[in-house]
Amino acid sequence: MQAAPVRPTTVRATAIPSFTTALRAVESLLMSSGQRTARRNAWNSVLEDRRRAKDRIETERALRQSVAGRP
Repeated sequence: MQAAPVRPTTVRATAIPSFTTALRAVESLLMSSGQRTARRNAWNSVLEDRRRAKDRIETERALRQSVAGRP
């Protein structure tokens, strides 16, 4: 009696990502653009603060000159 030939069986183990893994992947995609927006907003805030500081200094100078120039 002869044994039946052994056929190689291929088992494909494709890992199905867990809900947590999928959620983290989506979060990372969203956060990348979110971080870009946050940095842009932060930089705009810095520029606006600098502009306000410059305006404040100019106003203080103008007030000092107007008070000093008064008889």
